[in-house]
Amino acid sequence: MTIEQLNNDESRVIILKAVADAMRLKIIRMLYYHGGEMNCGEIGEQLNIQKSTVSYHFRTLREAGLTTTRKIGQNKYVKLRLDTFATYLPGFLDTL
Repeated sequence: MTIEQLNNDESRVIILKAVADAMRLKIIRMLYYHGGEMNCGEIGEQLNIQKSTVSYHFRTLREAGLTTTRKIGQNKYVKLRLDTFATYLPGFLDTL
């Protein structure tokens, strides 16, 4: 089930749970200020955390509809879904 298939209240709960984590907020902030895609290794290096931990957080953000992931070879490239933020958390990114 995708976030678009859930009703608005359920979507909000999933999204709020996803952003209610300090590490995921750091990842969101990095992606927002980077302005494009970043991969697991880049974020892991900058935050000094293992790729497996970054991958876990990527999955949570993707399942909440906050990011999209593109895989090239072994690398996963992630970018923010600005449309989801605009719909469910208007102005949120500007506060980071």
